[in-house]
Amino acid sequence: MTHYDVIVIGLGGMGSAAAYRLAQRGQRVLGLDQFAPVHNLGSSHGGSRITRQAYLEGPDYVPLLLRAHEVWTELEHDTGRPLFTRCGGLMAGPPDSRTITGSVLSAEKFDIPHELLDAAEIRRRFPTMAPRGDEVALYEPGAGFVSPEGSVAAHLQLAARHGAELHHEEQVFTWSTSESGVRVGTASSYYTADRLVLCPGAWAPHLLADLGVEFEVQRQVQYWFDPADAAPFAAERHPVYLWETEEGEQFYGFPAHTPQGVKVASHIAGTPCAPDTIDRTVHENEVRHIADVVGSRLPTLPAQLRRAATCLYTNTPDEHFVIAPHPAHPRVVVACGFSGHGFKFVPVVGEILADLVVDGTTAHPIALFDPARFAAPAVAQPAPGEPLGP
Repeated sequence: MTHYDVIVIGLGGMGSAAAYRLAQRGQRVLGLDQFAPVHNLGSSHGGSRITRQAYLEGPDYVPLLLRAHEVWTELEHDTGRPLFTRCGGLMAGPPDSRTITGSVLSAEKFDIPHELLDAAEIRRRFPTMAPRGDEVALYEPGAGFVSPEGSVAAHLQLAARHGAELHHEEQVFTWSTSESGVRVGTASSYYTADRLVLCPGAWAPHLLADLGVEFEVQRQVQYWFDPADAAPFAAERHPVYLWETEEGEQFYGFPAHTPQGVKVASHIAGTPCAPDTIDRTVHENEVRHIADVVGSRLPTLPAQLRRAATCLYTNTPDEHFVIAPHPAHPRVVVACGFSGHGFKFVPVVGEILADLVVDGTTAHPIALFDPARFAAPAVAQPAPGEPLGP
């Protein structure tokens, strides 16, 4: 039986990046994934993911985003693959919405270049958009989108270049630890290593049942429409956007960057599901709903549906990530629960996971992502001689 320095389970966005960075640092790496390379059955597909730095989810994320932005450029240079498209980003909604207040907070704290636009200025700059009279937007010129499939392919390419052994279409059924190492069982074999990195995506509830985190896997749908006039949606004229409406809807979209149409999707609670039994049929009522929501702010966009595809969110209760050593297994590091907003962090998460495995710590700020935040608070015990109750 071949023994490895580290085994990486899951070779999607985070796992492929971890495999690369670990191999780059001289580790003997085995990567395992249950599907073919760059598949569309998890959370790392769909042709595009927004990347932004004026981060409405909180300023604690911004240092990681600044590093990730640097690494996207490095990956493009090292692989010759185009990964990042800068087209600007618009965060729109009512002035007191989280989308606006959170984005402004992060932008101001870290001096992220941005502008605040009122409804009239939004319409003037982007004629495809029809904000309500009281809606505003933060415009971030450095925002854009990355290719999820391109990212996974690039990281797998670099992992293999640095000597990682990558096994696809080999499902992991069990893993365990001991004082001397870890043991992983698949449909084909058992493998041992000194360390284990778990990047299970939507399979986290199964592979990390003892982590103490109540993950919820949700079915989401991505849609591609042919607008009535495609020219104004070209990437050199149209930004990525995230729009929060006063009705409580939150949707996002991209410029036209492929012949497949213009992509949009909702960023609200999806339907709870299991990854192995998800309903992958997109239903007519879902198409009508997204067309109504998007059409209320971009009236020329949802003219003709080209295609639709499902994807998976794996949410934590507070929608922050989990990136940390496993609290019960010191030889195991986990990265999961990216709650629909994690892909833009892929290259820096790869660095963090390599740091945690090789050095036992990382200089990147990850305290927010400790799963201990979900632990039940300790119950205070009465001192000797104190009454046990009223």
